[in-house]
Amino acid sequence: MLRIVTQMIEAEAELRRISERTQADQNIHRESTVREILQSVRRQGDRALLEYTAEFDQVELSLSELKVSGAELEAAYQAVSPQLLSALRLAKQRIEAFHRQRVPSSWVSFPAPEIVLGKQYRPVDRAGLYIPGGRAAYPSTVLMNAIPAQVAGVPEIVLVTPPGSDGSGGKGISPAILVAAQEAGIQTIYRVGGAQAIGALAYGTETIPKVDVITGPGNIYVTLAKKQVYGTVGIDSLAGPSEVLIIADESANPTHLAADLLAQAEHDPLAAALLLTPDPKLAQKVQQAVAVQMEAHPNRLMVEKSVVNYGLIAVVPDLATAVALSNLFAPEHLELQVADPWALLEPIRHAGAIFLGHHTPEAVGDYLAGPNHTLPTAGAARYASALGVETFLKHSSLIQYGSMALREVAAAIQALTQAEGLPAHGQSVQLRLSEED
Repeated sequence: MLRIVTQMIEAEAELRRISERTQADQNIHRESTVREILQSVRRQGDRALLEYTAEFDQVELSLSELKVSGAELEAAYQAVSPQLLSALRLAKQRIEAFHRQRVPSSWVSFPAPEIVLGKQYRPVDRAGLYIPGGRAAYPSTVLMNAIPAQVAGVPEIVLVTPPGSDGSGGKGISPAILVAAQEAGIQTIYRVGGAQAIGALAYGTETIPKVDVITGPGNIYVTLAKKQVYGTVGIDSLAGPSEVLIIADESANPTHLAADLLAQAEHDPLAAALLLTPDPKLAQKVQQAVAVQMEAHPNRLMVEKSVVNYGLIAVVPDLATAVALSNLFAPEHLELQVADPWALLEPIRHAGAIFLGHHTPEAVGDYLAGPNHTLPTAGAARYASALGVETFLKHSSLIQYGSMALREVAAAIQALTQAEGLPAHGQSVQLRLSEED
């Protein structure tokens, strides 16, 4: 049963508990396991990948099977429906159009005579995309990760995903993933998952090239592996279990709210589904609607775990209090199902993605609205943003000074170098000026 709380102290405590649900002591053991896996991949390369795939995925691969063949890529198109292919192409079009608006341009400025300043943007040389397997195949995640990398101009993009995502329990990769990858311009795909796949991308093996940036969600072992290789490579974020927080008033439809909460719960037993409302009658109706819809859910047991452990309805005094609690939680997904969502937008300070109005379920953003669905979780929206083109770009500062401009700032530089005890810095300026006198 989805709980209802009415005391603000209890609501705050519950939101804090749910936000910290993955910060358990058991992660200490997991971190040690991940460290061992990464070290093995770094030392043994492909051999370690095959051994860990056999151990964790129960799939025996030969070395030649690590890379998905051209024949398998071609066959994937015959295995997806025309409707799915059309949907993937529509999603690609809209995601690409949105991300093309986000590409920063190199620039220079001339703030004073003989001074030129600016930034030069360049893509990384190689990006690695991790696409999870396990409970489902995620072609939408392929598009959301690959398209920003393509728009950024990354010359080489590779994809890794666990074997068996086609539902066969064997070596196959979901045709939907293979088609989505090709539609997004990716031909290089490796059937390997887990922490070992992150190690392969971070360090390189005989078969899989080392990359500069790794993006894409995964289970706790994938997340911990990304955390440990950060610094060797760049990463997008440390994604935790998914979450939605809905702020709703009396204008909202309880059946729709229940559906949106369950849409989140079906991701994972650790997924969080939260509703804040000042209307106690709405709270009761949503609780009842969730119970009814959950009965008919194909994955009821998993959804029930999520709802019971990390679901919550909080009855709050007013919408302002709901916004304050939302900012405290900093949700990955925030739905504003209120009569005037734009009036509520201004005080929202922390959210990965914001869905406005009664006809904007999170599913729209998950698939084809255009903005990225790879978002900060577990409170990271306080300081982080959605995956985007910027994830695959870096910039270099541009600085040019002429002789007169250098002379004008020489005394200030000299004072600073003396204060920091770095005389050679000051000398590098004074030598240039003395040669001109």
